[in-house]
Amino acid sequence: MKTVLLLLPAASYRNEDFLAAAKKLGVQVIAVADYCPQLAPGWGMGVLSAVHFDQPLLATQTILEHLPSKPDAVLAVDDHGLELAAMLREKLGLPGNSPAVVGLTRDKLAFRHLLQEQGMLCPAFCNLADDADAQYLGELARQLSYPVVVKARRLSSSRGVIRANNATEFLGAVRWVRAIQARVDRDSQELGLVVESFIPGREYALEGLLNKGVLQVLALFDKPDPLDGPYFEETIYVTPSRLPAALQAQIAEQVARACRLAGLSSGAVHAELRINDQGIWLLEVAARSIGGLCGRMLKHALGMSLEEVLLRHALGEAVPQAAAHGASAVMMIPIPKRGIYQGVKGLNAALAVARIQSVLITAEVGAVLLPPPEGASYLGFIFAQADDAATAEFAVREAHRRLAFEIQTEVPLQVATSSAI
Repeated sequence: MKTVLLLLPAASYRNEDFLAAAKKLGVQVIAVADYCPQLAPGWGMGVLSAVHFDQPLLATQTILEHLPSKPDAVLAVDDHGLELAAMLREKLGLPGNSPAVVGLTRDKLAFRHLLQEQGMLCPAFCNLADDADAQYLGELARQLSYPVVVKARRLSSSRGVIRANNATEFLGAVRWVRAIQARVDRDSQELGLVVESFIPGREYALEGLLNKGVLQVLALFDKPDPLDGPYFEETIYVTPSRLPAALQAQIAEQVARACRLAGLSSGAVHAELRINDQGIWLLEVAARSIGGLCGRMLKHALGMSLEEVLLRHALGEAVPQAAAHGASAVMMIPIPKRGIYQGVKGLNAALAVARIQSVLITAEVGAVLLPPPEGASYLGFIFAQADDAATAEFAVREAHRRLAFEIQTEVPLQVATSSAI
């Protein structure tokens, strides 16, 4: 029996899908999670359940000291554990992308420098140091050509990404993104922010798999909703893409070229890009698969779950070629406002829409909901399958229209005071 070490972030949508895929393949799992070290012992969890994924050097040492056996593969289920997985593979002598390469692709500033140096389409950009003072910020705000986008350097899911159309909005965006990054990235002071020109155009995504540097395209997704800001929350993915075949081939070539230039040679690839009259602009090329539960929309085309494909690849087994079987769409149900989730009405009506496969509400009652740019989660996911992309897209939109979410406005906490008698 083969063994895989899975890095399973406590907050990941995908843990159950990876564990189910491993069970189907008959693969033994060494589970490593990042639950709170203070709480995990009280829950009966061992050392490998309370590892600091965001401190990969320390985490690598801890994991190696407590490994029951050497695994045949190491896999991070999402973005949070990518660098740690790369370090573990390197220490264990397992194939895969190096920590330096994974770190480069996670860093928006480093990736922009790579594109610029290699002559690929790249917006004007700069790094804004965390300690930049008010005078410098004011001068920069006057010099910029708007609109611009202010970004945290290593966050994903549109978290910490804000468009600014003028100097006032820019200064506000810098304050807000700094605060977001400071809360969720322990290296925020060293990283600073990225400021870049806004790229107009429609957005697309490519899901792929690298095998010895050769890119296998699993899917190209249309994002039919305009993503013009100010917060860039993604909603709908549809595949197969409705772009002309020649343009789809050019996209694959550009992604493959960026992978070669970055040094990526193995494993999942998720690329985000925009297309306009000037050409194809790569926003990111990440050494991971698509996030959330969106990978479920590919099961019909792949003949198995995306997680099973990734496990097979990591273990050196053959993986299928994607085959065209109609169209699929997913809606990542957006969070309309900040508040406390109370429930949803209209589920049966949404499920009754033709071509809808499932409606999964992942938000838990009582949870505080944070829309972009602060949050990195969704209310849930709507899946549809149809004969063509337009029908699949219509189905998820109609199902969403029939849902009514109850979100309670947060009540500020007031501390009572009393006078001494």
